[in-house]
Amino acid sequence: MEYLMYEQMERYLAGKMVADEKAAFEALLQTDLRLAERLKEHRTLLNTMQQYGQRQELRSKLNAIHNKMEIENTPGVATPMWQLFWKRHAQTMAVAASVSLLSVFGTLWSVQQMKEPVKQQTAHYVELRREVDKLKKAQTAIIKDINNTTKPAPRPASVSGTGFALSANGYLVTSSHVVEGADSIMIENTSGAKYKVSEVYRDQVHDLSILKVEDAGFAGFSKLPYTFKTTESDLGEMVYTLGYPREDIVFGEGSLSSTSGFQGDTTAYQISIPLNPGNSGGPLLDDKGNLIGVISGKQAGQEGAAFAIKSAYLLQLISELPLATTLSPVSLPKANTLTGNTRPQQLKKLKDFVFVVKVYN
Repeated sequence: MEYLMYEQMERYLAGKMVADEKAAFEALLQTDLRLAERLKEHRTLLNTMQQYGQRQELRSKLNAIHNKMEIENTPGVATPMWQLFWKRHAQTMAVAASVSLLSVFGTLWSVQQMKEPVKQQTAHYVELRREVDKLKKAQTAIIKDINNTTKPAPRPASVSGTGFALSANGYLVTSSHVVEGADSIMIENTSGAKYKVSEVYRDQVHDLSILKVEDAGFAGFSKLPYTFKTTESDLGEMVYTLGYPREDIVFGEGSLSSTSGFQGDTTAYQISIPLNPGNSGGPLLDDKGNLIGVISGKQAGQEGAAFAIKSAYLLQLISELPLATTLSPVSLPKANTLTGNTRPQQLKKLKDFVFVVKVYN
């Protein structure tokens, strides 16, 4: 399948597709964001290879000229007309070559200067996992200091993040950095329902992990009140989230401030909701109660600049689950009962399906 996909991309980029095939492929690009991203990467790779080939060809031509010039100094060999031309105009050509080299190096210097702000911007993007790690270390240090006795203390749980239900039969999702390195995982909602869960599938590229309830007495969640949006949301839409930046569940509201994430990442949205480490893995919903994303990270130094992985990539991960494992497919909800309700009414229906994720290391 991978081979066929790359063959299609190369035929498309080379302009070898017939009109109907090209139209079908471009329509697929509009719906398959992962394919569009791979096409972009493949185009960049081909351009780089083409530029390298051009440089190699120029180097070969220069070497050939250099070899011909050396013949002039060989005794008994007549001087060709092109060498006579070189002798007369060598100074002029040298000046022209110098100007060209200065232009090339000037361009390279400008590109390097443009790269520096990008590096600085990257340094200001903070994945919530870093702050989670800091909190874990601080918590461990405090507990060790308090329990500095000969009697071993029970392992504490780190309140690492948020997760939410995907289906009534016990599947959930969170950020993969929340449960990374966990020995065991527990979830709990505002109603006091507690379950032991395990990580069954992971996508580190998009920082997503699928969890499943393991408790033998688990009878299933009740009917989920939201559905998952399959298309992109519009710029300026009102959005909100529920999460556990502390022990109690916290509501946050804002707008969709960009249809791309940090540095133009097309797999994410930028949202104007202030976030804290515990929000990681929480749901992002629109006014109608459609699930449109999963909270992932924020930009350091800019309060309210946060990001969420788009629901399209979550749905892609869910579709891969039965193919990559022996688990049963995830039965996604088909009816949205949040639409038409006020925000408080939506939150009452939603909160039982949003869980604090407790990690034991």
